[in-house]
Amino acid sequence: MTIAFYPGSFDPMTNGHLDVLMQSLNVVTKLVVAIGVHPGKTPMFSYAERANLIGAAIAESLPDRAGDVTVVSFDGLAVDAARQNGANILIRGLRDGTDLDYEMQMAGMNHQMAPDLQTVFLPAGTASRPITATLVRQIAAMGGDVSAFVPPVVFTALKAKLSR
Repeated sequence: MTIAFYPGSFDPMTNGHLDVLMQSLNVVTKLVVAIGVHPGKTPMFSYAERANLIGAAIAESLPDRAGDVTVVSFDGLAVDAARQNGANILIRGLRDGTDLDYEMQMAGMNHQMAPDLQTVFLPAGTASRPITATLVRQIAAMGGDVSAFVPPVVFTALKAKLSR
């Protein structure tokens, strides 16, 4: 069984995240989506909210594979959390060359710390390449329409969160 570990903040989950997640399930048996939780940062959505949104987006988009995805939190090194979750692959999404430069450095460092884990890069689809969770939060906070950038369940949650 091939288990992959896909770490990120997912605050909020975007169509880019969903694209990489869907591609991951084409090459692995099980996928652990790992939400990084850091006490020094204040996310828009709590860990529980992000986990629920990811689960709902997967159930909506990939109902036949939803059982192959687990959502967990982690607060240390991704390589340690990947091992704790039985993963042998780290999934990283790439939008552009800037991402590749950064991710190559990270993959090299991760390999030094955990040579048993293989990093797999998956390119974001053309439609999701410009999307970042930071931009989604900023656009939504200013009243912009982000419905093209996030799964429908996330769009509804963003609207509800920002209307308070």
